[in-house]
Amino acid sequence: MSVVSVLSAFGRIARTSELKTRGVTERELTSAVRSGEITRIRQGLYALPGIDPVMMHAAEHGGVPGCTDAGRMHGLWILEGGERHVWLGTAGNEHGACKGCRLHWDEGLVKVGQLPPVHNVLLQIAECSGEETFFAAYESALRWSKISPGGIAWLWKHLPVRMRWLLDFARGDADSGLESLVRLRLHRSGISLRRQISIRGVGEVDFVYGGWLIIECDGRDNHEREKERHKDLMRDAAAAARGYETLRFDYAMIVHDWGVVEAAILAKVRSGSAGLRRESQTVRPPDGVSAPQIAQHASPRASNP
Repeated sequence: MSVVSVLSAFGRIARTSELKTRGVTERELTSAVRSGEITRIRQGLYALPGIDPVMMHAAEHGGVPGCTDAGRMHGLWILEGGERHVWLGTAGNEHGACKGCRLHWDEGLVKVGQLPPVHNVLLQIAECSGEETFFAAYESALRWSKISPGGIAWLWKHLPVRMRWLLDFARGDADSGLESLVRLRLHRSGISLRRQISIRGVGEVDFVYGGWLIIECDGRDNHEREKERHKDLMRDAAAAARGYETLRFDYAMIVHDWGVVEAAILAKVRSGSAGLRRESQTVRPPDGVSAPQIAQHASPRASNP
Protein backbone atom coordinates (compact mmCIF):
# COMPACT_ATOMS: atom_id res chain seq x y z
CA MET A 1 0.00 0.00 0.00
CA SER A 2 1.14 3.57 -0.64
CA VAL A 3 1.83 6.00 2.21
CA VAL A 4 -1.29 7.97 1.22
CA SER A 5 -3.46 4.85 1.36
CA VAL A 6 -2.11 3.86 4.76
CA LEU A 7 -2.69 7.35 6.18
CA SER A 8 -6.23 7.34 4.79
CA ALA A 9 -6.87 4.06 6.59
CA PHE A 10 -5.70 5.64 9.86
CA GLY A 11 -8.05 8.60 9.45
CA ARG A 12 -5.64 11.01 7.66
CA ILE A 13 -3.18 11.35 10.54
CA ALA A 14 -0.86 8.80 12.21
CA ARG A 15 2.38 8.25 14.08
CA THR A 16 5.50 6.85 12.43
CA SER A 17 5.25 3.69 14.53
CA GLU A 18 1.69 3.08 13.31
CA LEU A 19 2.67 3.58 9.68
CA LYS A 20 5.59 1.18 10.00
CA THR A 21 3.28 -1.57 11.27
CA ARG A 22 1.61 -1.35 7.85
CA GLY A 23 4.92 -1.70 6.01
CA VAL A 24 5.74 1.97 5.36
CA THR A 25 9.50 2.66 5.43
CA GLU A 26 11.42 5.77 6.47
CA ARG A 27 12.52 6.21 2.87
CA GLU A 28 8.91 6.19 1.65
CA LEU A 29 7.92 8.73 4.31
CA THR A 30 10.76 11.06 3.34
CA SER A 31 9.89 10.77 -0.34
CA ALA A 32 6.17 11.41 0.26
CA VAL A 33 6.92 14.52 2.33
CA ARG A 34 9.27 15.93 -0.33
CA SER A 35 6.69 15.35 -3.07
CA GLY A 36 3.94 17.03 -1.01
CA GLU A 37 1.81 13.90 -0.85
CA ILE A 38 1.85 14.02 2.96
CA THR A 39 2.74 16.57 5.65
CA ARG A 40 5.14 16.10 8.56
CA ILE A 41 3.36 17.72 11.50
CA ARG A 42 6.23 17.18 13.93
CA GLN A 43 8.78 14.46 14.61
CA GLY A 44 7.05 11.11 14.47
CA LEU A 45 3.68 12.38 13.23
CA TYR A 46 2.37 12.65 9.65
CA ALA A 47 -0.88 13.71 7.99
CA LEU A 48 -2.52 14.03 4.60
CA PRO A 49 -2.75 17.57 3.18
CA GLY A 50 -5.97 19.44 3.94
CA ILE A 51 -6.39 18.19 7.50
CA ASP A 52 -8.52 20.48 9.67
CA PRO A 53 -6.33 23.37 10.94
CA VAL A 54 -7.69 22.96 14.49
CA MET A 55 -6.76 19.26 14.48
CA MET A 56 -3.37 20.10 12.96
CA HIS A 57 -2.66 22.74 15.63
CA ALA A 58 -3.52 20.33 18.46
CA ALA A 59 -1.39 17.56 16.92
CA GLU A 60 1.58 19.92 16.67
CA HIS A 61 1.44 20.24 20.46
CA GLY A 62 0.97 16.57 21.26
CA GLY A 63 -2.79 16.31 21.62
CA VAL A 64 -6.18 16.66 19.97
CA PRO A 65 -8.71 19.50 19.98
CA GLY A 66 -10.44 19.95 23.34
CA CYS A 67 -13.10 21.99 25.12
CA THR A 68 -15.01 24.42 22.88
CA ASP A 69 -12.89 23.57 19.81
CA ALA A 70 -13.84 19.90 20.14
CA GLY A 71 -17.42 20.85 21.00
CA ARG A 72 -17.85 22.66 17.69
CA MET A 73 -16.31 19.74 15.81
CA HIS A 74 -18.73 17.36 17.57
CA GLY A 75 -21.63 19.58 16.45
CA LEU A 76 -22.50 20.98 19.88
CA TRP A 77 -23.87 24.51 20.28
CA ILE A 78 -20.96 26.64 21.51
CA LEU A 79 -20.88 30.27 22.57
CA GLU A 80 -18.25 32.45 20.96
CA GLY A 81 -14.66 31.95 22.05
CA GLY A 82 -11.20 32.84 20.79
CA GLU A 83 -8.41 30.75 22.32
CA ARG A 84 -7.39 27.30 21.15
CA HIS A 85 -7.88 24.25 23.39
CA VAL A 86 -5.74 21.11 23.36
CA TRP A 87 -6.60 17.88 25.20
CA LEU A 88 -3.56 15.87 26.31
CA GLY A 89 -5.39 13.21 28.30
CA THR A 90 -4.32 11.71 31.59
CA ALA A 91 -0.65 11.28 30.72
CA GLY A 92 -0.04 13.47 27.68
CA ASN A 93 3.04 15.59 27.09
CA GLU A 94 3.03 19.02 25.51
CA HIS A 95 5.22 19.33 22.43
CA GLY A 96 6.46 22.90 22.14
CA ALA A 97 5.05 25.96 23.88
CA CYS A 98 1.48 26.60 22.86
CA LYS A 99 0.97 30.35 23.06
CA GLY A 100 -2.66 31.41 23.34
CA CYS A 101 -3.69 27.82 24.14
CA ARG A 102 -5.55 26.24 27.02
CA LEU A 103 -4.29 22.74 27.82
CA HIS A 104 -6.50 20.04 29.35
CA TRP A 105 -5.28 16.91 31.17
CA ASP A 106 -8.56 15.40 32.35
CA GLU A 107 -9.07 11.62 32.50
CA GLY A 108 -8.76 9.68 29.27
CA LEU A 109 -6.40 8.41 26.59
CA VAL A 110 -5.70 10.65 23.60
CA LYS A 111 -5.96 8.96 20.20
CA VAL A 112 -4.17 10.99 17.57
CA GLY A 113 -6.52 12.39 14.95
CA GLN A 114 -9.64 11.66 17.02
CA LEU A 115 -11.76 13.98 19.14
CA PRO A 116 -12.21 13.41 22.88
CA PRO A 117 -15.47 11.73 23.96
CA VAL A 118 -18.33 14.21 24.35
CA HIS A 119 -18.44 13.76 28.13
CA ASN A 120 -14.77 14.79 28.35
CA VAL A 121 -15.47 17.78 26.13
CA LEU A 122 -18.39 18.90 28.32
CA LEU A 123 -16.31 18.58 31.48
CA GLN A 124 -13.60 20.74 29.92
CA ILE A 125 -16.19 23.35 28.92
CA ALA A 126 -17.63 23.38 32.44
CA GLU A 127 -14.23 23.91 34.05
CA CYS A 128 -12.98 26.36 31.42
CA SER A 129 -15.95 28.39 30.20
CA GLY A 130 -18.47 28.36 33.03
CA GLU A 131 -22.11 27.46 33.60
CA GLU A 132 -23.79 29.11 30.63
CA THR A 133 -21.51 27.81 27.90
CA PHE A 134 -21.59 24.36 29.51
CA PHE A 135 -25.38 24.32 29.86
CA ALA A 136 -26.01 25.34 26.25
CA ALA A 137 -23.53 22.73 25.01
CA TYR A 138 -24.97 20.03 27.28
CA GLU A 139 -28.56 20.64 26.18
CA SER A 140 -27.46 20.47 22.54
CA ALA A 141 -25.71 17.15 23.31
CA LEU A 142 -29.00 15.84 24.72
CA ARG A 143 -30.99 17.26 21.80
CA TRP A 144 -28.87 15.52 19.17
CA SER A 145 -28.14 12.35 21.18
CA LYS A 146 -24.41 13.08 21.35
CA ILE A 147 -23.96 11.72 24.88
CA SER A 148 -24.85 8.29 26.24
CA PRO A 149 -26.36 7.49 29.67
CA GLY A 150 -22.92 6.20 30.66
CA GLY A 151 -21.38 9.48 29.54
CA ILE A 152 -23.89 11.44 31.64
CA ALA A 153 -23.06 9.28 34.68
CA TRP A 154 -19.32 9.90 34.08
CA LEU A 155 -19.97 13.61 33.76
CA TRP A 156 -21.98 13.69 37.00
CA LYS A 157 -19.10 12.01 38.83
CA HIS A 158 -16.44 14.41 37.53
CA LEU A 159 -18.40 17.67 37.31
CA PRO A 160 -17.82 20.23 40.10
CA VAL A 161 -20.52 19.70 42.75
CA ARG A 162 -21.77 23.29 42.41
CA MET A 163 -22.67 22.62 38.75
CA ARG A 164 -24.40 19.24 39.05
CA TRP A 165 -27.84 20.84 39.36
CA LEU A 166 -27.53 21.86 35.70
CA LEU A 167 -27.69 18.20 34.66
CA ASP A 168 -31.06 17.87 36.41
CA PHE A 169 -32.33 21.19 35.05
CA ALA A 170 -31.36 20.39 31.45
CA ARG A 171 -33.81 19.10 28.86
CA GLY A 172 -33.38 17.58 25.44
CA ASP A 173 -35.82 19.70 23.42
CA ALA A 174 -33.87 22.94 22.92
CA ASP A 175 -33.67 23.83 19.23
CA SER A 176 -30.69 26.12 19.87
CA GLY A 177 -28.31 27.25 22.57
CA LEU A 178 -30.12 30.58 22.62
CA GLU A 179 -33.15 28.85 24.10
CA SER A 180 -30.91 27.18 26.69
CA LEU A 181 -29.41 30.53 27.69
CA VAL A 182 -32.78 32.26 27.98
CA ARG A 183 -34.32 29.50 30.10
CA LEU A 184 -31.28 29.31 32.42
CA ARG A 185 -30.97 33.06 32.87
CA LEU A 186 -34.68 33.60 33.52
CA HIS A 187 -34.67 30.68 35.95
CA ARG A 188 -32.06 32.59 37.95
CA SER A 189 -34.46 35.55 37.97
CA GLY A 190 -37.25 33.38 39.34
CA ILE A 191 -39.17 33.03 36.06
CA SER A 192 -40.27 29.59 34.89
CA LEU A 193 -41.07 29.05 31.22
CA ARG A 194 -42.84 26.35 29.25
CA ARG A 195 -40.77 25.38 26.23
CA GLN A 196 -41.73 24.29 22.69
CA ILE A 197 -45.45 24.94 23.09
CA SER A 198 -47.84 24.34 20.18
CA ILE A 199 -50.56 27.01 19.90
CA ARG A 200 -53.53 26.44 17.62
CA GLY A 201 -53.43 28.81 14.64
CA VAL A 202 -49.88 29.93 15.48
CA GLY A 203 -47.69 26.85 15.52
CA GLU A 204 -44.88 25.89 17.85
CA VAL A 205 -43.29 28.73 19.84
CA ASP A 206 -40.07 28.72 21.83
CA PHE A 207 -41.46 29.71 25.24
CA VAL A 208 -44.72 30.67 26.93
CA TYR A 209 -44.90 32.42 30.27
CA GLY A 210 -48.07 32.51 32.35
CA GLY A 211 -50.35 31.38 29.53
CA TRP A 212 -50.19 34.75 27.75
CA LEU A 213 -46.62 35.85 26.97
CA ILE A 214 -44.70 34.27 24.09
CA ILE A 215 -40.89 34.61 23.99
CA GLU A 216 -39.15 33.79 20.71
CA CYS A 217 -35.37 33.36 20.20
CA ASP A 218 -34.27 34.06 16.64
CA GLY A 219 -30.90 32.53 15.85
CA ARG A 220 -31.07 33.06 12.10
CA ASP A 221 -28.62 35.26 10.21
CA ASN A 222 -29.63 38.63 8.73
CA HIS A 223 -30.54 37.24 5.32
CA GLU A 224 -32.74 34.51 6.75
CA ARG A 225 -34.39 36.91 9.20
CA GLU A 226 -35.36 39.29 6.41
CA LYS A 227 -36.66 36.40 4.31
CA GLU A 228 -38.77 35.07 7.19
CA ARG A 229 -39.85 38.44 8.61
CA HIS A 230 -43.33 38.35 7.01
CA LYS A 231 -43.94 34.86 8.35
CA ASP A 232 -42.89 35.96 11.85
CA LEU A 233 -45.21 38.97 11.73
CA MET A 234 -48.10 36.75 10.63
CA ARG A 235 -47.42 34.38 13.52
CA ASP A 236 -47.28 37.28 15.99
CA ALA A 237 -50.57 38.64 14.63
CA ALA A 238 -52.21 35.22 14.91
CA ALA A 239 -50.96 34.95 18.48
CA ALA A 240 -52.30 38.41 19.32
CA ALA A 241 -55.71 37.40 17.96
CA ARG A 242 -55.72 34.62 20.54
CA GLY A 243 -54.84 36.97 23.40
CA TYR A 244 -51.07 36.47 23.50
CA GLU A 245 -48.30 39.05 23.53
CA THR A 246 -44.99 38.26 21.84
CA LEU A 247 -41.44 39.33 22.62
CA ARG A 248 -38.89 38.38 19.95
CA PHE A 249 -35.09 38.58 20.37
CA ASP A 250 -32.19 37.79 18.04
CA TYR A 251 -28.78 36.22 18.67
CA ALA A 252 -26.94 39.50 19.22
CA MET A 253 -29.44 40.71 21.80
CA ILE A 254 -29.45 37.48 23.81
CA VAL A 255 -25.67 36.98 23.74
CA HIS A 256 -24.36 40.55 23.83
CA ASP A 257 -27.20 42.69 25.26
CA TRP A 258 -28.85 40.41 27.78
CA GLY A 259 -29.56 43.32 30.13
CA VAL A 260 -31.91 44.81 27.54
CA VAL A 261 -33.63 41.47 26.96
CA GLU A 262 -34.05 40.74 30.66
CA ALA A 263 -35.41 44.22 31.38
CA ALA A 264 -38.01 43.87 28.61
CA ILE A 265 -39.17 40.46 29.84
CA LEU A 266 -39.31 41.45 33.51
CA ALA A 267 -41.23 44.65 32.70
CA LYS A 268 -43.74 42.71 30.62
CA VAL A 269 -44.15 40.09 33.35
CA ARG A 270 -44.74 42.78 35.99
CA SER A 271 -47.23 44.66 33.83
CA GLY A 272 -49.10 41.48 33.03
CA SER A 273 -49.31 40.43 36.65
CA ALA A 274 -50.51 43.92 37.64
CA GLY A 275 -53.17 43.79 34.91
CA LEU A 276 -54.52 40.50 36.19
CA ARG A 277 -54.67 41.91 39.74
CA ARG A 278 -56.60 44.96 38.54
CA GLU A 279 -59.09 42.77 36.69
CA SER A 280 -59.64 40.58 39.75
CA GLN A 281 -60.31 43.67 41.88
CA THR A 282 -62.83 45.26 39.48
CA VAL A 283 -64.94 42.14 38.91
CA ARG A 284 -67.30 41.30 41.80
CA PRO A 285 -67.34 37.51 42.05
CA PRO A 286 -70.64 35.71 42.45
CA ASP A 287 -71.27 33.69 45.57
CA GLY A 288 -68.92 30.75 45.89
CA VAL A 289 -66.45 31.97 43.23
CA SER A 290 -63.13 33.62 44.13
CA ALA A 291 -61.76 36.77 42.47
CA PRO A 292 -58.69 34.96 41.05
CA GLN A 293 -61.02 32.47 39.35
CA ILE A 294 -62.92 35.35 37.72
CA ALA A 295 -59.67 36.93 36.54
CA GLN A 296 -58.50 33.66 35.06
CA HIS A 297 -61.63 33.18 32.98
CA ALA A 298 -62.18 36.83 32.08
CA SER A 299 -58.66 37.60 30.87
CA PRO A 300 -57.50 36.46 27.39
CA ARG A 301 -54.01 36.30 28.88
CA ALA A 302 -55.02 33.29 30.90
CA SER A 303 -56.14 31.31 27.83
CA ASN A 304 -54.52 27.95 27.17
CA PRO A 305 -52.61 27.10 24.00
